[in-house]
Amino acid sequence: MSKLRTLGLAAAGALALTAGTAEARDQIRIVGSSTVYPFASYVVEEFGATTDHPTPVIESTGSGGGLKLFCAGNGMDTPDITNASRAIKVSEFKRCRDNDVTDITQAKIGYDGIVLANAKGAYDFELTREEVLLAVAAEVPQNGKLVKNPYEYWDDIDSRLPHQEITLYGPPTTSGTRDAFEDLVMEAASEDMAGYGGEYTKVRQDGAFVPAGENDNLIVKKVRQDREALGIFGYSFLEENRDRIQAATVDGVVPNPDTIGSGEYPVSRSLFFYVKNSHRGKVPGIDEYVTLFMAEKMIGDLGYLKDEGLIPLPKEEREEQRRIVENHQKLTLDKVKAQKE
Repeated sequence: MSKLRTLGLAAAGALALTAGTAEARDQIRIVGSSTVYPFASYVVEEFGATTDHPTPVIESTGSGGGLKLFCAGNGMDTPDITNASRAIKVSEFKRCRDNDVTDITQAKIGYDGIVLANAKGAYDFELTREEVLLAVAAEVPQNGKLVKNPYEYWDDIDSRLPHQEITLYGPPTTSGTRDAFEDLVMEAASEDMAGYGGEYTKVRQDGAFVPAGENDNLIVKKVRQDREALGIFGYSFLEENRDRIQAATVDGVVPNPDTIGSGEYPVSRSLFFYVKNSHRGKVPGIDEYVTLFMAEKMIGDLGYLKDEGLIPLPKEEREEQRRIVENHQKLTLDKVKAQKE
């Protein structure tokens, strides 16, 4: 897929969304996750090439940013679909409901892992979630209390790690990757670590963790240029850049399709998109787009999106997800709460 075409689609999406018209339209509008963006862009291009509908416009806004736009209301100046690299939060669902966006269908498309990666040929990191937490947390436990994070070098955390300055380029707070990283790494590690007394997700702001925007390709570029830095991004971007970057193991597990799909890799997550059912029948092609995205030729074991880095769901779960979208199954607050648990 042409990088220039993909960038063009994002630009077109941004222009269309900021235009903010309430008039009827015939072009699907999609926003959301930078991790899901490459997969959705592939489907967008295929949809435009193989149907009589206009090519949808798509913008990478981050999961949180996309859901904020999606939940703003039912008008034609709001998106029809938003992509997310984590499940919708209770607070976001309630914001949708408060703005009368009450009929939403959730579609799970597959799995992805969050990797910590650095430049090819740089230090080969083998990290635990506890060590990553101590590298990125704003506070760490010392002598029975939490203190401002004093760790400047990796060997300050553990002597087996290199005497290398701690620098991590990662996603901003609007990103689903950031949410999932906080849940799967920081919360999971701090729950069982003496001194935290429960879940801890406050990220340090002294320069060791550098928010690098919603574009994961930019994080890849930064770690290639800064050989002592690590980047935090979705597995698909590792696959796309295998000749230039390498991944750290986490808790002794190498991130790959098998370990991510099985859940053995501890920083694995599900990917989603959300459909605003009030726009079905008003914006032509939504049902056809959703059907194409959920088709075996896209998300199946031999699907096109697997070549793009998507980890397929088990066959039975794929079939269940198709039934959900075909029936326009309405997402409920109880379901949202259960996903968090």
